Amino acid sequence: MALAGTDTMDLDGKTDTFLLKAVKIAFVVVLYWFVSITMVFLNNTLLGNRELDVPLFVTFFQCLVTVGLCWCMNLLSRLCPGAVDFPSVKFDLKVSREVLPLSIVFIGMITFNNLCLKNLGVAFYTVGRSLSTVFNVLLSYVILKQTTSFYALLCCGVILGGFWLGVDQEGATGSLSWSGVVYGVLASMCVSLNAIYTKKVLPVVDSSVWKLSYYNNINACILFIPLIVMFGELSKLYSFSRLYDAQYWGMMMLGGVFGFAIGYVTGLQIQFTSPLTHNVSGTAKACAQTVLAVVYYASIKSFLWWTSNIMVLGGSFAYTWVKGLEMKKTQEEPQFKNKSDKNDSGV
Repeated sequence: MALAGTDTMDLDGKTDTFLLKAVKIAFVVVLYWFVSITMVFLNNTLLGNRELDVPLFVTFFQCLVTVGLCWCMNLLSRLCPGAVDFPSVKFDLKVSREVLPLSIVFIGMITFNNLCLKNLGVAFYTVGRSLSTVFNVLLSYVILKQTTSFYALLCCGVILGGFWLGVDQEGATGSLSWSGVVYGVLASMCVSLNAIYTKKVLPVVDSSVWKLSYYNNINACILFIPLIVMFGELSKLYSFSRLYDAQYWGMMMLGGVFGFAIGYVTGLQIQFTSPLTHNVSGTAKACAQTVLAVVYYASIKSFLWWTSNIMVLGGSFAYTWVKGLEMKKTQEEPQFKNKSDKNDSGV
């Protein structure tokens, strides 16, 4: 586990006590939860604006803010090299072209993600976007020819069951948006494709996640412009009564900052814990997010509706745990084989 041991060594070579490390990990996890949940509620507010229905422009603006923040962080890292650590993000057209296929998937991911949130709301968002694990298994087999264990498939079956039960129960209350469900499925597929293509493209940007985010968001900003024009969002924006309202643009800017921050806190949580713990934390965060949304919007949900959420979250948690055990077993097998070979040779 992440907290195992009495003393740990940090990056500067200093020894941290168990209590201090526990406090640091708790702070990082809380920070991740705060940024992630706040971003979801903030995006829901921005996208739910009935006076201005411009989801593509909202997503474009957040990408633009991310590019600007990357430039700022790059500048700060040059001015304060000891305090800020950020890779150089000089634009290279050749690298941009190589990242372009991933950027197209990235655009689909963030656009469908926001459209799913807009149409389904925060409470049902977790269930609507729950099929990314299922698509991971399916696309890994189709594209990478990777097979999946029976127990992992069983977990996927639980997630699928929870998804269909959730759709049924949301429909029973009369609040189901089929377009939101479709957007959720497409977002889940794009999340899985994004993970697969990221592994292929990372070497192009020296395996730097921040560089990849920089090029992804620059490409996205360029590709979003014709889409915004095509879907008539410019005319809607022009006729918006609060076009020069500082409060509205402050909210938009805040949404972009949180969109940038989620990448940082995600990496921070993985660094201080592990990928497995990060996934477990994300699942628990989704559960808390659903409960908060139901309480905040004073919604009344049926027992079966809650059951669907429990199935989705439980299946996701179990899948993460099973994959973690399988990875651990895979890593231990070569070590065991090496020991066995040494014993057989009489060493």
